[in-house]
Amino acid sequence: MTDLAPYFAALDATWPAARRFDVGGVTVREGLGGGSRVSAATANAAVDDAALDTAEQAMRDIGQTPRFMLRPHEDALDAQLAQRGYVKHDPTVLYTIPIARLTQIPIPRVTTFCIWEPLAIMAEIWAKGGIGTERLAVMGRAAQKTAILARWNEKPAGAGFVGLHEHIAMVHAIEVLPHQRRQGVAQWIMRQAAFWGQLHGADTLALLTTKDNTGANALYRKLGFEPAGGYHYRAKMEQ
Repeated sequence: MTDLAPYFAALDATWPAARRFDVGGVTVREGLGGGSRVSAATANAAVDDAALDTAEQAMRDIGQTPRFMLRPHEDALDAQLAQRGYVKHDPTVLYTIPIARLTQIPIPRVTTFCIWEPLAIMAEIWAKGGIGTERLAVMGRAAQKTAILARWNEKPAGAGFVGLHEHIAMVHAIEVLPHQRRQGVAQWIMRQAAFWGQLHGADTLALLTTKDNTGANALYRKLGFEPAGGYHYRAKMEQ
């Protein structure tokens, strides 16, 4: 079975929370509006109800809904949280591929560009997909990264973000403009991410998508990505 620890470490490094701190065996993340990935707590060991009470209060104190990421083999914690009224949401798949499998086909000229900091047109593309300033701030916090601009039909077509942690390049925030979809734009973004990762010493490309995103799942499998595991969240709906 794939050891997922390096991938969760890469997730924390390439899509980082504004702040992380430990309380009672739980790592709390402060996301500042950047979404569940940077706002969900994770347990570092078995935790009892008192530890969960402390973690919940810590999340409320920073203005966040109590939320946990449940990784493989955390069935006991999953059951604990369900009993406490936490609602399951966003089952997510981790996909991986050896980078060399995506660098065998040259990218057509003037199709993709690695750019940091992102251009205004890239922010506009992301905004159309609901990726706003809070998530752009998440990108900015990553230590080693680039953004990718895609062009198609001589017009801006899409944007993506990739960060590096040790030997893993992890892709986030892929967005293609509606009128440019179904023309292969996303695959060129993925291949550019692979070339960038390879240039910076990575041997594996990874990404995450929700299980219900059928289009993305189909694309990644078609490119040769394989599911390596995943996670889901549980959030406590306050009364």
